[in-house]
Amino acid sequence: MNLATYLQERKTYVEAAMEAHLAQCTEMPTRLREAMQYSLTAGGKRLRPILVTAAAEAVGGDAAAVLSCACAFEMIHTYSLIHDDLPAMDNDDLRRGRPTSHKVYGEAMAILTGDALLTEAFAVLSEPSVAACVAPEVLVVVIHEVAMAAGGAGMVGGQALDMLAEHRQLTLPEVEQVHRCKTGALLQAAVVCGARLARAERPAVAALRRYGAAIGLAFQIADDLLAIEGTTEMLGKKVGNDLARDKATYPAMLGAEAARARMHALGAEAVDALTDFDERAAPLRALARYIIERKS
Repeated sequence: MNLATYLQERKTYVEAAMEAHLAQCTEMPTRLREAMQYSLTAGGKRLRPILVTAAAEAVGGDAAAVLSCACAFEMIHTYSLIHDDLPAMDNDDLRRGRPTSHKVYGEAMAILTGDALLTEAFAVLSEPSVAACVAPEVLVVVIHEVAMAAGGAGMVGGQALDMLAEHRQLTLPEVEQVHRCKTGALLQAAVVCGARLARAERPAVAALRRYGAAIGLAFQIADDLLAIEGTTEMLGKKVGNDLARDKATYPAMLGAEAARARMHALGAEAVDALTDFDERAAPLRALARYIIERKS
């Protein structure tokens, strides 16, 4: 398969769906909706929604049937970036090559924009016309999975651990806990939820959960390496913040080469988790390789 073509097609598909959804949100204050649209349309890989659709198809499902869930994951991810960029957090002026939300709309509106995107994600997940096509017990499990991955036991908890770890010496298991929560939880949940909505059997869900855990950690290690080896032009954001804030990263703990070896081992682990899947899982296998080879 041509991964570049696949990624572009899926990215366009998800972005069109998010744009259509926002166009219907006419009851929101105009400025708030503009701010949401500004960050949602700022570009990015759209990896999380693509993983939702790829996992659904890997177990025989239909990408169109999980599109709302895919959009919800991108909304949650975008909200997390808006809040991550705030002065109280990483204090970044650039995101994806554009001024960050708080630089354009002010800090208060940026906070509200993140809040709105997080809440809207659950509105999209539970939208009645979509929910009518999914067994209630499946939808409840998916919503719970998303909430756990996004909240205090997942992404938000990982971000808290990351902040608390600044200027501290952590053990490798502690670093892995930070990043499995901060980055890995949402990536893993995207894969699992796509499969669940496609009514995957338990063994398939378990295998995809292993796949998601491996790519989630590999993605963070790749990010850590890019943060020291990349450039602002490559990444679309300022580099060097992790070093300046003395963050707990894999390269800082293991050195760049050992971190890279760990990342490649995780990529192989992800592909190995798909051993019992047929050619419909080819995009997931390609995405595991893409995650460790990407340059942005």
